[in-house]
Amino acid sequence: MNSFEVVILGGGSAGELVATTLAGAGRSVALVERLRVGGECPYVACIPSKTMLRSAEVRQLVRGAHDLGAVSEPVPLDGDDVAFAAAVARRDRISDHRDDSGAARSLSQAGVTLLRGEGQIAADGVVVVDGREVGWHDLVVATGSRPTRPDIDGLHTVPTWTSDEALSSAHRPESLLIIGGGPVGCELAQLYARFGTRTIVVELGPQLAAREEPAVAKRLGDILRAEGVDVRLEVGVRSVTSTPSGGAQVLLSDGTRPEVERLILATGRHPDTEGLGLDCLGVVVGPSGLIAVDDTGRVRGRQDVWAAGDVTGTAPFTHVANYQARLISDNLLGGTRHADYRAIPRAIYTDPPVASVGRTTADAAEAGIDVVRVSLDLSEVARATTEGGPSGLLVVIADRENNAVVGASAIGPRADEWLTEMTLAIRAQIPIDVLADVIHAFPTFSEAYEPLLRQLAEQTSTPD
Repeated sequence: MNSFEVVILGGGSAGELVATTLAGAGRSVALVERLRVGGECPYVACIPSKTMLRSAEVRQLVRGAHDLGAVSEPVPLDGDDVAFAAAVARRDRISDHRDDSGAARSLSQAGVTLLRGEGQIAADGVVVVDGREVGWHDLVVATGSRPTRPDIDGLHTVPTWTSDEALSSAHRPESLLIIGGGPVGCELAQLYARFGTRTIVVELGPQLAAREEPAVAKRLGDILRAEGVDVRLEVGVRSVTSTPSGGAQVLLSDGTRPEVERLILATGRHPDTEGLGLDCLGVVVGPSGLIAVDDTGRVRGRQDVWAAGDVTGTAPFTHVANYQARLISDNLLGGTRHADYRAIPRAIYTDPPVASVGRTTADAAEAGIDVVRVSLDLSEVARATTEGGPSGLLVVIADRENNAVVGASAIGPRADEWLTEMTLAIRAQIPIDVLADVIHAFPTFSEAYEPLLRQLAEQTSTPD
């Protein structure tokens, strides 16, 4: 039986980073992956979706070129199918045609042993990979997550895509119904609508992007509707039946029965921990499959088992998985690092994007924080006039007693970039009066912070 100092289950971004970091430090490392090195993000998720969204954004800019003064007359566009095919070709080129051979080669060059196949924990210190026993001193679980398929009557009888499947396909449907109005549902809705697909989004909750500030989520819904997306809130899917043309008729809770070519299931993901054999180590996963970890990255109750990424339930983002991977790597190499999750940024990459960090007004209040909330319509910022397009919104939330920002949310051009200022403010606990004294370049969207932070400085107190 081959043995390694560290065996990693899952070759997504977290597993790949742990493996290469430890191998670079001279440790013997094996990484077990059944599908692709790099996980979902480079091939069927983050990178292809942002690539397609960029193509859709440029197409929309060309539509508005006349209004923006870039040309004297409206510019004719080629057909939706032709344009979509060009976007798909670029997507597949950037995502390496979903081929991980380059990533696998890089692992080997870094000194990592790549074991292709299904990995399962057989006993303390032993993993079985497709019948081969592999020994370990430390084990890292980074198996990621899988799309959740909702339990809807008749769903198996109609054409459906998960987001992964949509972002792997070259087909542009004439019509779509997207179940779920979270980040993925909103991004895909705008993407397809801009390429001419009749698009419906149904969301059970009272707003799109349930985790975000209601005012920001409302602005996002207004923007999608203005582009022709049929957004239906507090509406669920009761049943689905196949149509003679091979599409789907969907019975919704509002009593309507739209017919579409295909459904996209954007109802979330669940940890991919079933069947791993964690019970052999005395590790009990939660009802949803989550693995509980402490702030060092160790699985609770074990000193030699670690977990990173979606399986921990901390936040379903590649940047969080990478943060946890760096934490675990440092601690496996003798460090004593502890995680700090107060300032996790999140983004919805629509046009304009939604970006948030830290707490919302609601969960800050639930945590017992004396909340001060201020907001500004971005139409009041000079840069909005030069940019054109829909106006945005910035919301900043502070703890009155501690004189500190605890959350921020925005929708506006490049908000995913300029909201970083609040990420640093929350992580470093910079006093509000210091933030209020920062000078921003004119004209930029980041100027929106200045009046808001001055308001907060007047309403919060510095502790003695």
